[in-house]
Amino acid sequence: METAKPLRRRTPEASSQTVATVERAADVLVLFAEPGSVTLGVTEIAEKLGMSKAAVHRILASLRLRGLVDLDEDTRRYSLGLTAMRLGLAYLDRLDVRRVAAPELVTLSRSLSETATLSIRTGTARVYVDQVTPSREVIMSVSLGVPYPLHAGASSKAFLAFLSDEEIDTYFRTAPLTRLTERTLVHEDVLRKDIAAIRRRGYAKSNAERQPGSASVAAPIFDHHGRPAGVISVCGPLERFRGEAQQCAEALLEATGRLSAQMGYVEAERN
Repeated sequence: METAKPLRRRTPEASSQTVATVERAADVLVLFAEPGSVTLGVTEIAEKLGMSKAAVHRILASLRLRGLVDLDEDTRRYSLGLTAMRLGLAYLDRLDVRRVAAPELVTLSRSLSETATLSIRTGTARVYVDQVTPSREVIMSVSLGVPYPLHAGASSKAFLAFLSDEEIDTYFRTAPLTRLTERTLVHEDVLRKDIAAIRRRGYAKSNAERQPGSASVAAPIFDHHGRPAGVISVCGPLERFRGEAQQCAEALLEATGRLSAQMGYVEAERN
């Protein structure tokens, strides 16, 4: 009659070795993310991490089995593998643009003493989903959740301008160019010229195109596909904002540049 064998308890020493092995494997993976480390050889990794070549070989072999690194048989150099890419994309796809952008909205509003907003696109419209207002007597405030067409106002045009040419053509073919104020651009040829200018400078401008008496600048946050995941705007009363627009635009582009990088955007990816 067979008797059950007692379970072998992992000793503290074995547990410590396991943790150390995991840490070393993580160090190797992180090394590939450093600038100039697209491909690495065993000797390079060993020298940079202060590990033996034998230990590096064992770690790379394990990572390779799981698709986390690939080996070029000709050069004997390693690079990140398909599984590493899938992990990265899974992380990027879970990024919440509202959560990521929130600190930048606070910084923009405080430094510029104007209202900072975040919009997301919903088909042929966009909606405000967040705003931070300044501590001053006269301010602009927006209504969250209200849809606005993609041709009316700076935030809307910042979305429209950075869609693909095919999507822009579809918008003009199918969406009515309704007028929200007397200054709303409603002629396709005028809008296309404005789109070209927005693409060149990286941000959109509006002087009372969506709401009378208001002015704004707006720029997109690009995701890892190079598409606008959201748009941030800085807005204020028209007469006051005219003298602030350039300063606001410069600060805005710095903020959206940082946020796009956080979302995984690499500039060369966008056409």
